Amino acid sequence: MKPVYIINGFLESGKTEFISFTLAQPYFQIKGTTLLLMCEEGESEIDEALLKRSRTVLEIIEDEEDFTPALMTELEKKYKADRIIIEYNGMWNFKELKMPWYWKVEQQITMIDGSTFPMYYNNMRSLFAEMVRKSEMVIFNRCDGIEELSAYRRNIKAVNPKADVIFEDANGEIDEIFEEDLPFDLNQPVIELDNQGYGIWFLDSMDHLERYLGKTLEFTAMVLRPEHFPDNYFVPGRMAMTCCEDDIAFLGYACEYEGATALKQKEWVRVKATVTKDYWEDYKGEGPILRAISVEKTKAPKEEIISFS
Repeated sequence: MKPVYIINGFLESGKTEFISFTLAQPYFQIKGTTLLLMCEEGESEIDEALLKRSRTVLEIIEDEEDFTPALMTELEKKYKADRIIIEYNGMWNFKELKMPWYWKVEQQITMIDGSTFPMYYNNMRSLFAEMVRKSEMVIFNRCDGIEELSAYRRNIKAVNPKADVIFEDANGEIDEIFEEDLPFDLNQPVIELDNQGYGIWFLDSMDHLERYLGKTLEFTAMVLRPEHFPDNYFVPGRMAMTCCEDDIAFLGYACEYEGATALKQKEWVRVKATVTKDYWEDYKGEGPILRAISVEKTKAPKEEIISFS
């Protein structure tokens, strides 16, 4: 079987840049010849030195009727290719792609220009659906300033629920948490947060506090009472390891509780509180403030430190 990697997407969606990036990576410096079949020519070109360094041969097929299993077989034999990369033309119906019987698709990735996605999606939906249907990964690039990313993701998931959807802007991958991916139900009367849930809630509330305003949370936490805090406030939180044992931080927000002065540093409590937004000096502006409904002593959890790794 010959492994095949398919990169598809509409014109100027970043396919060639993605292939160039891949060819340049150390993990792609493997033995044998790579046959790169490009079915359209955009503004970007692959550097000749990169092709030589990665032992890649490039063939351009301009007409859809020429892109046949017979031609593919001929080119593979000609260059004694060990693997094939296909940069597929987005205006060709992906459903019509036929390859030699012994070629096996190892990975299919769809590239999408986030700035032009609505136009293509609304006007060429059938072509788009065929392009995405069997892709393992869908990468939206050029997403700077776009606020409808959640809707973009739903559009992809409606066609291919199993696809990994990645968003990138000029600074790289966008670390976005979507509401449908949260490990808890925001519609529950009381949102119970386990270890994973607490960490995700804390991070997500930094960017999407509006999701939680007026919601009631319940979670197990360690008590922190900074000396400068008013008597009726404390911080319920968790120690979290973000990447290694040397990178541990206490994650928590200020909580209003009339019995705060009776709490001991580092004791464990079960907190039920409502999420509000207010000015807090330590935040240097407005931010999340918890209003305690109840705070009860409890035993330490089995895993006292939560992890994001």
